[in-house]
Amino acid sequence: MTLPDSSGTTLPGSSGTTLRGSDLAVRFGRTVALDGADVTIAPGEIAAIMGPSGSGKSTLLHVLAGILRPEHGEVRLDGQRIDNLPDSRRSRLRLRSFGFVLQFGDLVPELSLRANVELPLRLLGTPRAEARRRSAELLGHLGVAELADRWPGQVSGGEAQRAAVARALAHRPSVIFADEPTGALDSAAGEVVLDALTGLARQEGSAVVMVTHEARVAAYADRTVFLRDGRVTA
Repeated sequence: MTLPDSSGTTLPGSSGTTLRGSDLAVRFGRTVALDGADVTIAPGEIAAIMGPSGSGKSTLLHVLAGILRPEHGEVRLDGQRIDNLPDSRRSRLRLRSFGFVLQFGDLVPELSLRANVELPLRLLGTPRAEARRRSAELLGHLGVAELADRWPGQVSGGEAQRAAVARALAHRPSVIFADEPTGALDSAAGEVVLDALTGLARQEGSAVVMVTHEARVAAYADRTVFLRDGRVTA
């Protein structure tokens, strides 16, 4: 399925799409980050990307998410190539079709948890009342509804990360990219966040691509993709 952008043309991406990276190569100076990596994420699949430090895990996530262009190879979403789109269209694609959960949540500190969750919806033109309803629904599912009007600095790291999960899911993205989503949390808070992320993603039909170095985190995935020296090894 395709979605119209503000220019009237179409962008790939909706719930139930396949994301595929083929023969991806990226270098940073003399450092090889990706060296012919191939990966396919099925609709609704939860995939963990693991590998030693420097293996190219985060680079692969950034390429699949359209943040970084590969020097070689291609990325397709719903069968349509996205890595060669102009920057403005890739930005619009990320807003419409992708959600992001980063290691430190990356919430806007000047906005309440509620407003953070509403933000992608409002940027997409969702009416305020509908954005407010969706925000309340997700924050309630994640057990932080009573904190909706607090600032990120007024809640714990685990609570802020649950709000980040709600924001990532707010617009029902095709794919959620999670880069070390529990890296800044203790094990108990991390498990709450992982339960929320994977459980709600399955419920909403979103795929998840999750970079981690922890086996306990990868255990939440349907499949683990191993990287070494920029190549998928298993």
